[in-house]
Amino acid sequence: MRRTPIVLALLGALTLGGCSSSSGEPGTESAPAAGPASAGAATFAVITHGAPGDAFWDVVKNGAEAAGKQYGATVTYQGDGDPGKQSQLIDQAVSEKVGGIVVSLANPDALKEAIGKAVAAKIPVVTINSGADSSKELGAITHVGQSEDVAGRGAGEQLKAGGVTKLLCVIHEAGNIGLDQRCKGAEEGLGGTVERLQVDVSNLADVTSKVTAKLQTDKQVNGVLALNPAIAVAARDAIKDSGSQAKLATFDLSADVVTAIKDGDILFAVDQQQYLQGWLPITFLNLYRTNLNTVGGGLPVNTGPGFVTKETADQVAKLAEAGTR
Repeated sequence: MRRTPIVLALLGALTLGGCSSSSGEPGTESAPAAGPASAGAATFAVITHGAPGDAFWDVVKNGAEAAGKQYGATVTYQGDGDPGKQSQLIDQAVSEKVGGIVVSLANPDALKEAIGKAVAAKIPVVTINSGADSSKELGAITHVGQSEDVAGRGAGEQLKAGGVTKLLCVIHEAGNIGLDQRCKGAEEGLGGTVERLQVDVSNLADVTSKVTAKLQTDKQVNGVLALNPAIAVAARDAIKDSGSQAKLATFDLSADVVTAIKDGDILFAVDQQQYLQGWLPITFLNLYRTNLNTVGGGLPVNTGPGFVTKETADQVAKLAEAGTR
């Protein structure tokens, strides 16, 4: 796994320096949205589109809370998959005059007005996860995440190397631009047929049923790409239930996914190291608050992609169980 950009980001944050990334337009920097902070402990609001109890977002929350503890800041975390409700949570944070907002940008258009209110109130905003292309336009001081299309291409290339020619890409959140980018990237990397299947992440039993039905009716599908660890486990069960020989890969880690990789049921997981998507934004907001540092020079700060395979799974298994990977 390539770790150099992440190490540089961490070192830059801890030494009060700027940090660069590997995508976007060089030589640009977001203008600060506010002046130096007043004395006293800060409150930072993390507002994501993740549903409560989602294994991926639990790790993001863990990272944000750990950073808050380190810097003596109060970190509140709320998540809602409904863009309208996510906007309301942003509005609430603005009304509470928090010291900074971290927001996942799965649906930039729906959140544009709410984020605009935060920027107008001179509350610094860091976007995370999806929507890197819209972050600067909306006034965020930086974006933390991975390039979804690059990650998708990498997944497609590895699946192609594994012999996959027709891939089922399972989308678990309607309207999430990042998920569509992953599937498009996978199609480019695979160079074969990629068919999308829409499912509901809140009903995993139905996910298993839908994937099972697809594998039973279309025998040419010999690969499945999940975009979420819970979906990956449901797809693993579907492959077994259908008697299919389809190869399975996924985005993101959980303890169950790591175990499935070790058992050979999942080829690999694309690891965007979501703990950093919680920890780094709180670090960056704290640096901005105390020292007016902006990180990235106007470019996103990449936390991935890396790839966890059977050969490396043991190294991250305990960390995944501890909630940091």
